[in-house]
Amino acid sequence: MKKTVTLIVVLLVVIVAVTAYLNRGDLAEKQELQEEAQIIFTVNGDETARFNLAEIKEMGEVNFNKELDTSETGPEEQSFTGVLLKNVIDAAGITLQDKQQVIVKAVDGYTVALTADEVQAEDNVYLIYMNNGEFLKPKSEGGTGPYRIVIKEDQFGQRWCKFITEVELK
Repeated sequence: MKKTVTLIVVLLVVIVAVTAYLNRGDLAEKQELQEEAQIIFTVNGDETARFNLAEIKEMGEVNFNKELDTSETGPEEQSFTGVLLKNVIDAAGITLQDKQQVIVKAVDGYTVALTADEVQAEDNVYLIYMNNGEFLKPKSEGGTGPYRIVIKEDQFGQRWCKFITEVELK
Protein backbone atom coordinates (compact mmCIF):
# COMPACT_ATOMS: atom_id res chain seq x y z
CA MET A 1 0.00 0.00 0.00
CA LYS A 2 2.80 2.42 0.94
CA LYS A 3 4.64 1.68 -2.33
CA THR A 4 1.48 2.38 -4.33
CA VAL A 5 0.94 5.76 -2.66
CA THR A 6 4.59 6.69 -3.20
CA LEU A 7 4.38 5.66 -6.85
CA ILE A 8 1.23 7.77 -7.36
CA VAL A 9 2.84 10.82 -5.71
CA VAL A 10 5.97 10.47 -7.85
CA LEU A 11 3.85 10.09 -10.98
CA LEU A 12 1.86 13.22 -10.14
CA VAL A 13 5.05 15.21 -9.51
CA VAL A 14 6.42 14.13 -12.90
CA ILE A 15 3.17 15.11 -14.65
CA VAL A 16 3.17 18.54 -13.01
CA ALA A 17 6.84 19.09 -13.87
CA VAL A 18 6.36 18.11 -17.53
CA THR A 19 3.26 20.32 -17.84
CA ALA A 20 5.06 23.28 -16.26
CA TYR A 21 8.03 22.81 -18.58
CA LEU A 22 5.82 22.66 -21.68
CA ASN A 23 3.82 25.75 -20.68
CA ARG A 24 6.67 27.98 -19.50
CA GLY A 25 7.00 29.82 -22.83
CA ASP A 26 3.25 30.32 -23.11
CA LEU A 27 3.09 31.74 -19.59
CA ALA A 28 5.92 34.19 -20.30
CA GLU A 29 4.08 35.43 -23.40
CA LYS A 30 0.83 35.84 -21.45
CA GLN A 31 2.58 37.78 -18.70
CA GLU A 32 4.17 40.06 -21.31
CA LEU A 33 0.74 40.66 -22.88
CA GLN A 34 -0.60 41.63 -19.48
CA GLU A 35 2.26 43.97 -18.67
CA GLU A 36 1.87 45.72 -22.06
CA ALA A 37 -1.97 45.79 -21.78
CA GLN A 38 -2.38 43.86 -25.02
CA ILE A 39 -5.10 41.37 -25.86
CA ILE A 40 -5.09 38.76 -28.63
CA PHE A 41 -8.10 37.65 -30.66
CA THR A 42 -7.96 34.21 -32.27
CA VAL A 43 -10.25 32.18 -34.49
CA ASN A 44 -9.90 28.43 -34.07
CA GLY A 45 -6.44 28.92 -32.54
CA ASP A 46 -5.02 31.28 -35.19
CA GLU A 47 -4.22 34.85 -34.16
CA THR A 48 -6.40 37.30 -36.05
CA ALA A 49 -5.79 40.57 -34.22
CA ARG A 50 -3.93 42.14 -31.32
CA PHE A 51 -4.95 45.39 -29.63
CA ASN A 52 -3.50 47.66 -26.97
CA LEU A 53 -5.36 49.90 -24.53
CA ALA A 54 -5.24 53.03 -26.71
CA GLU A 55 -6.76 51.15 -29.64
CA ILE A 56 -9.48 49.57 -27.49
CA LYS A 57 -10.47 52.91 -25.94
CA GLU A 58 -11.27 54.19 -29.46
CA MET A 59 -13.85 51.42 -30.02
CA GLY A 60 -16.75 53.07 -28.24
CA GLU A 61 -15.77 53.78 -24.65
CA VAL A 62 -18.74 53.52 -22.26
CA ASN A 63 -19.15 54.34 -18.57
CA PHE A 64 -21.79 52.35 -16.70
CA ASN A 65 -22.78 51.24 -13.22
CA LYS A 66 -23.53 47.67 -12.20
CA GLU A 67 -24.44 46.27 -8.82
CA LEU A 68 -22.22 43.34 -7.86
CA ASP A 69 -23.43 40.90 -5.20
CA THR A 70 -20.86 38.33 -4.09
CA SER A 71 -20.75 35.69 -1.39
CA GLU A 72 -18.13 37.79 0.42
CA THR A 73 -19.91 41.15 0.27
CA GLY A 74 -23.42 42.47 0.05
CA PRO A 75 -24.65 44.25 -3.06
CA GLU A 76 -22.23 47.03 -4.05
CA GLU A 77 -22.63 49.56 -6.84
CA GLN A 78 -19.55 49.53 -9.09
CA SER A 79 -18.62 51.99 -11.82
CA PHE A 80 -16.96 50.55 -14.94
CA THR A 81 -15.36 51.96 -18.09
CA GLY A 82 -14.85 49.81 -21.14
CA VAL A 83 -16.18 48.85 -24.54
CA LEU A 84 -18.69 46.30 -25.74
CA LEU A 85 -16.82 43.10 -26.49
CA LYS A 86 -18.70 42.80 -29.78
CA ASN A 87 -17.18 46.15 -30.88
CA VAL A 88 -13.66 44.80 -30.33
CA ILE A 89 -14.51 41.58 -32.16
CA ASP A 90 -15.84 43.64 -35.08
CA ALA A 91 -12.65 45.73 -35.11
CA ALA A 92 -10.66 42.48 -35.28
CA GLY A 93 -12.48 41.72 -38.52
CA ILE A 94 -14.22 38.69 -37.04
CA THR A 95 -17.86 37.96 -37.65
CA LEU A 96 -19.89 36.27 -34.93
CA GLN A 97 -22.45 35.08 -37.45
CA ASP A 98 -20.91 31.62 -37.92
CA LYS A 99 -19.45 31.29 -34.39
CA GLN A 100 -21.01 29.46 -31.47
CA GLN A 101 -18.59 30.20 -28.63
CA VAL A 102 -16.51 33.09 -27.41
CA ILE A 103 -13.89 31.82 -24.99
CA VAL A 104 -12.25 34.40 -22.76
CA LYS A 105 -8.83 33.32 -21.43
CA ALA A 106 -6.92 34.75 -18.47
CA VAL A 107 -3.20 34.82 -17.69
CA ASP A 108 -3.75 32.35 -14.82
CA GLY A 109 -5.46 29.77 -17.05
CA TYR A 110 -9.02 30.62 -16.03
CA THR A 111 -11.46 30.60 -18.94
CA VAL A 112 -15.06 31.63 -19.42
CA ALA A 113 -17.19 30.43 -22.32
CA LEU A 114 -19.88 32.75 -23.66
CA THR A 115 -22.35 32.10 -26.43
CA ALA A 116 -22.20 34.26 -29.52
CA ASP A 117 -25.76 35.36 -28.74
CA GLU A 118 -24.70 36.65 -25.29
CA VAL A 119 -21.90 38.68 -26.84
CA GLN A 120 -24.14 40.05 -29.60
CA ALA A 121 -26.88 41.08 -27.15
CA GLU A 122 -27.14 44.85 -26.80
CA ASP A 123 -25.56 46.36 -23.66
CA ASN A 124 -24.46 43.03 -22.15
CA VAL A 125 -20.80 41.88 -22.42
CA TYR A 126 -18.10 44.50 -21.82
CA LEU A 127 -14.33 44.43 -21.97
CA ILE A 128 -13.51 46.84 -19.16
CA TYR A 129 -10.23 48.50 -18.23
CA MET A 130 -11.36 50.85 -15.44
CA ASN A 131 -13.21 50.16 -12.19
CA ASN A 132 -14.45 52.99 -9.97
CA GLY A 133 -12.42 55.52 -11.96
CA GLU A 134 -9.08 53.67 -11.75
CA PHE A 135 -7.31 51.68 -14.46
CA LEU A 136 -7.11 47.97 -13.73
CA LYS A 137 -3.61 46.88 -12.79
CA PRO A 138 -2.10 43.60 -13.99
CA LYS A 139 -2.00 40.57 -11.70
CA SER A 140 1.70 41.14 -10.96
CA GLU A 141 0.74 44.45 -9.30
CA GLY A 142 -2.14 42.96 -7.31
CA GLY A 143 -4.84 44.12 -9.72
CA THR A 144 -7.57 42.40 -11.71
CA GLY A 145 -6.58 43.61 -15.18
CA PRO A 146 -5.49 45.09 -17.40
CA TYR A 147 -8.76 43.80 -18.87
CA ARG A 148 -11.79 42.18 -17.36
CA ILE A 149 -15.09 40.89 -18.73
CA VAL A 150 -18.26 42.24 -17.14
CA ILE A 151 -21.52 40.56 -18.13
CA LYS A 152 -24.44 42.79 -17.22
CA GLU A 153 -26.93 39.90 -17.28
CA ASP A 154 -24.81 37.95 -14.74
CA GLN A 155 -26.17 39.21 -11.42
CA PHE A 156 -23.49 37.68 -9.19
CA GLY A 157 -20.46 38.14 -11.44
CA GLN A 158 -19.75 34.41 -11.48
CA ARG A 159 -18.65 34.43 -15.11
CA TRP A 160 -16.79 37.71 -15.00
CA CYS A 161 -13.22 37.01 -16.01
CA LYS A 162 -10.20 39.04 -14.89
CA PHE A 163 -6.56 39.09 -16.11
CA ILE A 164 -7.66 38.64 -19.75
CA THR A 165 -5.00 38.06 -22.39
CA GLU A 166 -6.93 36.30 -25.16
CA VAL A 167 -10.38 35.93 -26.68
CA GLU A 168 -10.88 32.88 -28.88
CA LEU A 169 -13.84 32.46 -31.19
CA LYS A 170 -15.06 29.07 -32.35
